[in-house]
Amino acid sequence: MAYTTIDDPTIFFNTLIWTGNGASSRAISGLGFQPDWSWFKERSGAEDHILFDSVRGATKRIYSNANSAETDSGADRRLLSFDSDGFTVGLDLGINGNTETYVGWNWKAGTSFTNDASSTGIGTIDSTGSVNDTAGFSIISYTGTGSAATVAHGLGSIPQVYFLKNRSSSAGWTSYFEPLGNTKFLQLDTTGAAGTATEAFNNTSPTSSVFSIGTDTSTNNNTDNFIAYCFAEKKGYSKFGSYTGNGNADGTFVYTGFKPAFVIIKPSSYSNSWLILDNKRNTFNPTNTRLEADGNGADYSGLDYTDFLSNGFKIRTSNSHPNNSGGTLIYMAFAKMPFVTSTGIPTTAR
Repeated sequence: MAYTTIDDPTIFFNTLIWTGNGASSRAISGLGFQPDWSWFKERSGAEDHILFDSVRGATKRIYSNANSAETDSGADRRLLSFDSDGFTVGLDLGINGNTETYVGWNWKAGTSFTNDASSTGIGTIDSTGSVNDTAGFSIISYTGTGSAATVAHGLGSIPQVYFLKNRSSSAGWTSYFEPLGNTKFLQLDTTGAAGTATEAFNNTSPTSSVFSIGTDTSTNNNTDNFIAYCFAEKKGYSKFGSYTGNGNADGTFVYTGFKPAFVIIKPSSYSNSWLILDNKRNTFNPTNTRLEADGNGADYSGLDYTDFLSNGFKIRTSNSHPNNSGGTLIYMAFAKMPFVTSTGIPTTAR
């Protein structure tokens, strides 16, 4: 059984859904904490995925489905603030259009982080950000040098996943997943299979203190600003890995050690979209309402993708998107509740 140090995952990750009203200032509450990374998507129409974080500032947006540089949304047309129990949005159609429906996935970092590499001896270039080592999540900002470098991430443990985005220039998202190794990468804004480029991560795996970047413009263009979202696995709260599809409706079971609240699935050995599933758009099994991180499409519910179970998730479709026979797929999962609490009590017994 999997034990955990996080008995209530909703203090660090939670999903909110709401219906827009078109107002210039609209408080969305009920999250349970002040978020540091919020990822928004209109469910009822074709609008971009909009990502905000507390390190870059609430006014600054980037898109998971585009390679464009960071933009400032302008007055009343953005995330206005991160609040103690949620956030306040403006009138932008992508976050608060009248009668449109929305989903927001939110993570808590929270502790300010500054690393002067020349003083600490950690990393070779400076980094700042926000860190939650309990939940294994950090948001890190750094400026590229154009030469191979290392960047402090603040987690105190080895991250299994990180997403890097050039804020200053148009360049694709570059994502590291431990199961793929340090020469492979996935791009969040495309459907492509894992690519090979030693220039992305300098052919070097992360450590408990730093991640490595090479000379690729998507991770280390000289004088450009970058943002990194880093995740280290925490038992009973988060799980990152890969599975092999079997092509059957009785699909692969993936053990996580908790009942998932949120799962991202991406084929890595073949091309297809980043599949996003959660327990708020589907409150019971099968989890069949999907959004795709690399596209701007509305909610789609045409297939029974998965069941969220007490200790993992099970693929429930023969469709090749999440279940190509013999294909390799990576995943990220965050908990609704641990399978076993920190005191050793199964949650099903509480």
